[in-house]
Amino acid sequence: MTSEEGLGRIEAKGSLMNLEKELEIYLRSRFTFIYVVTAEEERIVRMLKRLCEQTQRTLCVWDHADYFQQVVGTGVSATAKDPITALEAIEKANCEGVFLLRDFHQCWENQPRVTRKLKNLSQRLKYTKKTIIVVAPVTKVPEELNDECVVVEVPPPGVEDLTRILDQLLQSPNVRINLAAGDKERILQAALGLSSSQAQRIFAKAIVSHGVLDGRDIQLINEAKKQVIRQSGALEYFTASERISDVGGLDILKEWLGTRERAFSKEARAYGLPTPKGIALLGIPGTGKSLTAKMVASLWRLPLLRLDIGALFGSLVGESEENARKALSLAETVAPCVLWIDEIEKGLAVGGGDGGTSMRVFGTILSWLQEKKEPVFVVATANKISLLPPELLRRGRFDEIFFLDLPTTAERRAIFQVHLRKRGRSPENYDVDALAKAAEGYVGAEIEQAVIDAMYVAFDDPTEPGREFTTLDLLSALKKLVPMSRSQREIIEDLRQWLVEGRAQSASFKEADEAKDHFVPILLDPLGGQDGSVN
Repeated sequence: MTSEEGLGRIEAKGSLMNLEKELEIYLRSRFTFIYVVTAEEERIVRMLKRLCEQTQRTLCVWDHADYFQQVVGTGVSATAKDPITALEAIEKANCEGVFLLRDFHQCWENQPRVTRKLKNLSQRLKYTKKTIIVVAPVTKVPEELNDECVVVEVPPPGVEDLTRILDQLLQSPNVRINLAAGDKERILQAALGLSSSQAQRIFAKAIVSHGVLDGRDIQLINEAKKQVIRQSGALEYFTASERISDVGGLDILKEWLGTRERAFSKEARAYGLPTPKGIALLGIPGTGKSLTAKMVASLWRLPLLRLDIGALFGSLVGESEENARKALSLAETVAPCVLWIDEIEKGLAVGGGDGGTSMRVFGTILSWLQEKKEPVFVVATANKISLLPPELLRRGRFDEIFFLDLPTTAERRAIFQVHLRKRGRSPENYDVDALAKAAEGYVGAEIEQAVIDAMYVAFDDPTEPGREFTTLDLLSALKKLVPMSRSQREIIEDLRQWLVEGRAQSASFKEADEAKDHFVPILLDPLGGQDGSVN
């Protein structure tokens, strides 16, 4: 079989055992050119060393610094200091073997002679038992070589691999262990998403920090993983602490989430339930979409990853799509988790003069939303609904599409109670009903700001500095704020039309007919006169 019969992009899911088995099949099938995408060179070298020893093949490594190094058997004796000479030495080598080229993707950049030589060699080697493997941290295969190679994307280690790494460390002398039931599983779960080297370093640090491996190290590993994931550029790891009581209103959305709280459990799988895919939260800015994403992760006790769409885009050709694939692969490795894509319309809007990069990134994310197999629950938020391509919101990519409207009177009352409690005040000491009525047309973020403004006024009162703020202070703060429902009336009413037309499920009430009852144009200022004037 030639390499052309196995072309494509392959991701080695699961453990290192799966990857090793995959590479063994490629070697037996006489694939001549394999491109392995990973930053863990040592991991690949060890794996190939085992395979070559088992099959009595030669393993030789070449790089820019040390040139050829023999790992298994004997084969190449030449001192090749440049890529062309290295490829010529591989062709002349009188052995059956694997030739691992480290960072060789740097050699063919703007070097058509190197690309042509590698293509010629790949075609000639299909009649031999020689295989060239390029290992690099990024996918940068020239178009001329696409037909000659198979690309293998190596994900971070799974639970089985992390277990082997941890067990090996625990066998070291003088290592003490004090793990309660389930602690080891939680430690391994916390380490998902790390590379083998990163996991080994962090496990060792955890053991040394306390002189013993125990439940305290789970937090240490989580903190270390936050830093590692943040370095990836497009993903950020959050420790979600928001409770369901921290979100005022949105009763229908909360009920929907509550019925799926056990959806990631083994019992749900045994019952035959599919893993929830995710939700899209559309609507007016400041109505709690981002807060809801954090609340979902806290409610379901899952890790929360935030995907920064803007950080995916790079200046080099193909870099943006590569960044998107890496970020989504990392999210699947951390699964089960919640992936929060905030203001998705900013990166996936139709159009733009970027040569089609936005659409290619959009296509990568669309395909992943439809085909992902790992339990990654996506929470996508959007403010400017008109910019979203229709194919993003079709059924199958999300379980439900919720619209977050201007809060109802009951929701405004609940929002005031949340923010008063958040600042150590008892809602019973305030006329919450009057405040809820006065705040008609205000979103949750504006209500929170009114509470903060009232506190500043009371704290800096010249006649009584530091006094307790009152209902009157809150009413005065509301009057001074100009809500978006008035300053951007036309835009807000266009957004709300989505709900009236039944194009999304209300997060607050059940039927579209009820949406019509709640949908009244913002014409009156509840604190003053018409059109925002104050009496």
